[in-house]
Amino acid sequence: MITLDSIRKPVEAELNAYNEFVEQQFSTNGGMISEMVNYALTSRGKGIRPLLVILAAVLNASNRATAQGRRVSLAATLVEMIHLSSLIHDDVIDESDMRRGKPSVNARWQSHKAVVLGDYLLSRTLNIGLQSGQFDLVTHICGAIATLCEGEIEQADCVDKQHVSRQEYFEVIYKKTASLLGISASAGALAVRATHDKIALMRRLGEALGMVFQIQDDILDYRTDAKMGKPACNDLREGKITLPLIVVLEKADEKRRKKLLERLKECRESDEAVDELRRIVEEEGGLKEAREVMAQYVNRAMAILSQYDKSDEQKALADLCMFIVERDC
Repeated sequence: MITLDSIRKPVEAELNAYNEFVEQQFSTNGGMISEMVNYALTSRGKGIRPLLVILAAVLNASNRATAQGRRVSLAATLVEMIHLSSLIHDDVIDESDMRRGKPSVNARWQSHKAVVLGDYLLSRTLNIGLQSGQFDLVTHICGAIATLCEGEIEQADCVDKQHVSRQEYFEVIYKKTASLLGISASAGALAVRATHDKIALMRRLGEALGMVFQIQDDILDYRTDAKMGKPACNDLREGKITLPLIVVLEKADEKRRKKLLERLKECRESDEAVDELRRIVEEEGGLKEAREVMAQYVNRAMAILSQYDKSDEQKALADLCMFIVERDC
């Protein structure tokens, strides 16, 4: 079985350097801000984005020493802190009380303080990047912030309209998830001064992994046995139409489609409606087809990796892809 520990093993030294960099850059002088920052940093989760930065850096470095420099640690920190601040803001917007099985920042310190913390982490991160003088990295990575925001707004608009086509779904998850993973992988290559072609190749790899990640997230949301740290079928409860449900809606005639969407509206207040839609999605092939779509992006990622010589880092990236597919949390 593939584990994150086995994936991290080839780049342990680089990950240690990154973690030390984060600790140095985000140390504070005590008080509430220190407590909040430390709490947020311990809630970072699996660390897939900085891991992707580092693996891509080692894979594309002309020598190993280049991948162990502060420039790679800076790139990994930038993408992870952008991600972390977005999660804090997401929890405020969604009024989520839990994040990865523990109280969210907004549940612990109230929403207005959580918003400020997210802003603090983001501004502190940008300041670290600018003070470092690595303007190419900062410019490359920070463009992802606007894309993330666009994805959130477009998803909210789809919820309000209670309509999302398959193409609109792909555009939203690209902006919300795949874009930052694409930036993560390409930033790793940029950090070791790889060629433009290799940077572009890594971006496509990260984007494919990001699409896999989000589709798997949306599949897991329908599973009552998943360990997501939030209630099962949370997307249904929030009125979100993701790929498994889109598959069912595409097959329905207009009358049945309206009925299903009416049932979706009831999911905010009715566990019975949630259970009914979850069953319909499973029985009518929504999860199966979503897995088939996900497999297409897996194949795309593997095709990109096949262009590199075999190495521990290349295998680790392939294993990371399969870990994302096989995960249950």
